[in-house]
Formats: sequence, C-alpha cells, structure tokens
Amino acid sequence: MIPYQQEKIDNAISFIAKEHIQKTRRPLYQTSLYKYLAFLDFKSLEETGQPVLGLTYIAMQRGPVPKEIYEKRDHLQSPLFELRKLCGGQIIVRPKRRSPDLDYFSRYEISLMKKLIEIFADRFIDTKIMSDASHEEIKAWRDTYANKPNSIIDYASTYSNNLFSKSEEELTYPEEIYLTYRAFGGK
Repeated sequence: MIPYQQEKIDNAISFIAKEHIQKTRRPLYQTSLYKYLAFLDFKSLEETGQPVLGLTYIAMQRGPVPKEIYEKRDHLQSPLFELRKLCGGQIIVRPKRRSPDLDYFSRYEISLMKKLIEIFADRFIDTKIMSDASHEEIKAWRDTYANKPNSIIDYASTYSNNLFSKSEEELTYPEEIYLTYRAFGGK
C-alpha cells in the first residue's frame, strides 16, 4: 500500500481537473480522468518501477479504468473535487475551491502530471483520442484486454512476459524496483 494513498488520489484528481479545465476551458469528463490516472500510474511504473497512485485498473473496451473510482462514480465525495452527473448521463469532474496539496508528490510525480496535462489538455483532444492513446501506450491494458476483457490489469504485465524468471543481472532497474514494490505488498 502506498503511504497516504487516498490523499494522493484525491489531490491528483483535483490537480488534473483544475489544470485540465484551466487549459481547455472545457469540463473534464470521467473517461478522460480515467485515462490521465492510468497514464500517471503506468508511465511511472514503466519508468521507475512504482505506480504513483497504485489504483486497481479494469481492462475495459475504452482502455484502463480505475476500479476504486469507477465503482463509486455516482456517489464519490471529496473535499477537493466532485463528480457531477449531467442531464445526458455524462459525468464530469469539478475541482472544489481548495487547492490540491502537491506536498504528497515527488518532483518526478508532479512533473509527470504536468507533462500529461501538457499532452492531453487541448481543446481538440477528446475522450476517444485519449482512449486510443491508452490502447497504444499501455501494454498492460493491451495484454489484459486481449486475454480477458473487463478483468483486473496486473501491473507486472507492463514488463516482459518472463519478468519473474529473469535472473538478477537481466532485470532492468524499473523491473527490479517493481519486484521489490510487489514483494512489500504492492499490486
């Protein structure tokens, strides 16, 4: 378990929603939020061996979806953001007045969140484009969805299929860190 996991999740959602809305002048839809969070966790996992938030992802048709948020989307409350259902049934994420506390994040994690905002917070990038990008970029989703759609994504599938049989010398630094993370209770 990541220390202060719920605080990190709430502050990441608040930061992403605030920055996305500020940059695009449009609401942040739940599907886009899910993609931001998946990119944040899987890109960090790929580069450092640990996810930023450690959410559990489901391999759904439109890409990875964080189970903890998806299952509570109709009644999820936080002092930092709200999920609001629109008349047509769509759900948007709205940051509340309180600013997100970035002290929960490392410089790398803040930089990664800002990079994702820079890439995806554009008036011309919609949820379909973000979903397509997640299909292309997140190997763990591709492997899981191809083998068993709508099942839980194993973070280990980010790496090569023989991760658990590699010798110590064959492991990359992120793979080594991931195996340690997993051994101490990470997903």
